[in-house]
Amino acid sequence: MSKRTMSIGASIRGLGYNASAWRHPDVDPTVQESISFYADLAKKAEAAKLDFVFLADNLAATSIEDRPKGALGRGHDNITLEPLTAMAAIAVLTNRIGLVATCSTSYQQPYHVARQYASLDHISGGRAAWNVVPSYRQSEGANFGLVEPLSHNERYERAEEFITVVQGLWHSWERDAFIYDKKSGVFFDPAKMRALHHQGKFFQVEGPLTATRSPQGRPAIFQAGESSAGVDLGGKFADAVYTVPLEKPAAIKQRQAIREVAVRHGRSQDAVKIIPGVQPIVAATKKQLDEKLELLRSIADPLKEMGRLIIQFKEISKYDLDDVLAESFVESCVTSSARPLAEKAVASKWTVRRLCQEMAVGQQRILAGTPEEIAADLAEWFDSGACDGFNVSPSHLPGGLSEFLDQVVPILQDRGLFRAEYAGRTLREHLGVAGGGP
Repeated sequence: MSKRTMSIGASIRGLGYNASAWRHPDVDPTVQESISFYADLAKKAEAAKLDFVFLADNLAATSIEDRPKGALGRGHDNITLEPLTAMAAIAVLTNRIGLVATCSTSYQQPYHVARQYASLDHISGGRAAWNVVPSYRQSEGANFGLVEPLSHNERYERAEEFITVVQGLWHSWERDAFIYDKKSGVFFDPAKMRALHHQGKFFQVEGPLTATRSPQGRPAIFQAGESSAGVDLGGKFADAVYTVPLEKPAAIKQRQAIREVAVRHGRSQDAVKIIPGVQPIVAATKKQLDEKLELLRSIADPLKEMGRLIIQFKEISKYDLDDVLAESFVESCVTSSARPLAEKAVASKWTVRRLCQEMAVGQQRILAGTPEEIAADLAEWFDSGACDGFNVSPSHLPGGLSEFLDQVVPILQDRGLFRAEYAGRTLREHLGVAGGGP
């Protein structure tokens, strides 16, 4: 029996996961719409044999209100390339690495999405994945004619039907449907074409899809969701689920819950890979590490961060910057993903200013240490059953990613925990998940 190995991916959106990454002295703030910037990151990740690179997305500017006064204009996250367009370009500049692009189920149409990802899978030779997001922000809905946002239940109900339709469209053609027989004049076998005839609550889609069965059978599906509805959606459909636990016991519990949901939906518990986010801060010595962390905190802009905190925590406006957060602050979370940070802030008796700094550094688990310490921590989480791999979310780009790839990945490879060479060509092969269909 072969040894279980990690799946490792890298988030390459924007300038990094520090909210003020553009202020980092090693970051060029002008490259957010440069495809060569993203392609270079993907090539570096591919050289290190990572499973995938990932582009998150928003369908609205994230900074549109001047709350608190003076905050508007301080963030770098209003400008970004559209993920599918960017990944199509990256696909022709790389050969093996998986390409995970985000697309919302709240405002798009299934036929478009099915066609776009099938095309990306063909263009890339079987390396495409759809990161499913049931978007909830009203600023996004306003760009699609919605006066009020969809309710939580409606978002997830729509997402489930959306994915079902997309998967049906991806199976519009049997693998051997296209004959290409010039002598007989038969291009395809009509008996091997499947119209969908879908009539549902949210969508009516006839089909078939104007794309043959893609190299993976169907693109992989990624998903992130901390709520019970999100866990159910991931367990039912996803090949990989992004998570954000800050502590190992919580990660073990969450992974087991998702795997149990997969089994409940008739899948193998190994059919879905659990991939928590981690932000590695790599340094050779304690002194260098302290300096790096201090720099990452120092570039945080409290005024800008208060603008983000107002969105995620209902009670934040009643505090001054140097007030210590009360226990009730935890219950003021607007999103489930914000709760772990709130719990840590209260337990650590942080002031609002410190929360602003930590919020800027990132909401993923911060893993700071020497390359050996970071590798050991990742190995411990992996071996304990807390996860199946990691989504590396660098503090700043390209430096934060390069340090991890150059210094930590070789240690994991030497320990047999991560591949030294690609064994397959498709993302499904990298992840070790089936599900492409007959």
